[in-house]
Amino acid sequence: MKETFNIAVIFGSAREGRFCDTVGTWVVETLKSDHELSVDTIDPAVLNLPAAHVGADHPAVAHLHTALTEADGFVVVTPEYNHSFTGELKLLIDAAKQQWKRKPVGFVSYGGMSGGLRAVEQLRLVFAELHAVTLRDVISFAQAWDKFDDTGRPIDLEGTNNALRHMMTDFKWWAGALRDARYPQSKHHLLEAIA
Repeated sequence: MKETFNIAVIFGSAREGRFCDTVGTWVVETLKSDHELSVDTIDPAVLNLPAAHVGADHPAVAHLHTALTEADGFVVVTPEYNHSFTGELKLLIDAAKQQWKRKPVGFVSYGGMSGGLRAVEQLRLVFAELHAVTLRDVISFAQAWDKFDDTGRPIDLEGTNNALRHMMTDFKWWAGALRDARYPQSKHHLLEAIA
């Protein structure tokens, strides 16, 4: 019996008219076709986190903490603004701490010439500080607006789907290894129950 992993796809933009909806929806739909994954979304535009850090008693922060805690790992869909990632994404990341710890983080980035890779490189530094494990491989869309058709799917659907599945193969390995490391007793008791 294969393991199932709870994956949270994090939308990295809350701007009006954002292209993140197009890229993020493709990611969510593709991941939902994998029966080893249970997919949830975390969207700063929906969460409406307070600009000031107010603690876990705030309903939006409490909701975020619950969603992050339940996830075995994260896929961040990030644009690149001014050679970096968005303020909304940083606010979301900084609203939690322990909930990120010892979990894998994958990236799907988009932008102009760089395809959002400069945002990803800076996000790696942030997640390292939170003791999260970032994946080496990234799905990146340079000139992203030219890479999707009118239905919101990548023009090279087969190639991009295969690239995402390849990244998720490593993601699932890390998710399983890190979950076993976080909860070694639960696996031990499960093996005893099966024996």
